Amino acid sequence: MKFSVSKDKLLEGLAIVQNIVSTRTTLPILSNVLLQAGEGEIRLTTTDLDVGVRGTIEAQVETPGATTLPARRVFSIVRELPASEIYVEVDAKNLASIRSGSSFFKILGLPEEEFPPLARFENPKTFTIAQKDLKDGLKKTSYAISTDETRYVLNGILFSFRDNKLTLVATDGRRLALVDLDFEFPRGQETDIIVPTKAVAELQRLVHDEGEVKVSVGENQIAFELNRTLLVSKLIEGNYPNYRQVIPAEAKERVTLERETFLNAVRRVSLLASEKSNSVKLIFSKGNIDIVATTPDVGEAKESLPVMYKGRDFSIAFNPEFLMAPLRNLSNDEVFLDLIDEMSPGVVKVQGPFLYVLMPMRLS
Repeated sequence: MKFSVSKDKLLEGLAIVQNIVSTRTTLPILSNVLLQAGEGEIRLTTTDLDVGVRGTIEAQVETPGATTLPARRVFSIVRELPASEIYVEVDAKNLASIRSGSSFFKILGLPEEEFPPLARFENPKTFTIAQKDLKDGLKKTSYAISTDETRYVLNGILFSFRDNKLTLVATDGRRLALVDLDFEFPRGQETDIIVPTKAVAELQRLVHDEGEVKVSVGENQIAFELNRTLLVSKLIEGNYPNYRQVIPAEAKERVTLERETFLNAVRRVSLLASEKSNSVKLIFSKGNIDIVATTPDVGEAKESLPVMYKGRDFSIAFNPEFLMAPLRNLSNDEVFLDLIDEMSPGVVKVQGPFLYVLMPMRLS
């Protein structure tokens, strides 16, 4: 195998695939990137057996072929090379020679045959989504994914393809984020699947503001094709809980908030939230909201904001980190906080198909 490639192109290709590589694998081949040189291009593939990614870059291929090389090490070398053009030659024993300017490296690889192939799909359900919509939907939900490994069905995002829309849902049992994306797909393609956290994180790295994503759903696998890259992942098996039943009915009070101002106020006040209770209290009165945090033996913080509120006086407490999460990931200038009473979940909404349900904390 023999090819030359620009440093920028090779770095870009390796950057796309190297996040998948595990540093603590018992199989040496899983630390490697599969390089396949063909007509005018090189395909780079990595996998951890659950998630796999393949990127394609342009190159001048003199002799086609394939090998696998240590992904992280190759990335480190390429990043430091002095010249913009890189020449790579691999012999029959998978020994790779890398030249660039005055630099020369030799790296021993493993044969292509040892590399586990990415999943193939037979008769998958296929969908095409605008990248911009998917990027926006993932940003508005992914922060609410559970990290509790004992509740493995919550360790990912629910993709629900129904009624000509894709509903994305993430929850950890204390909060829930939901987005509806409108798009048309053939009748009979309805399905509910759970895409695991690692695949969601990789997908968020890959999606752009332009173009489309082709989604293929197989028996227990999913594939995303976009920007000359293929991402394949196993799905989480199991039934996602009925998320509709935790969304509160009609709110009694609605508070209109300037998102950025409210976010900054909560962030400042939360600096004095006690580690034990980890809560901030929102105290509502006509046209005003007081945001308060108290830590015994340390002190208290309080900010007052003028707001559009005409309801009764009452207070409710929330985990400040959970309250700030959607505010950080929304772009709307204005958000609505819908409330029922002190003990019922609060709901953050915007002008658009998004909602965020947040359980209150007990007021001591």
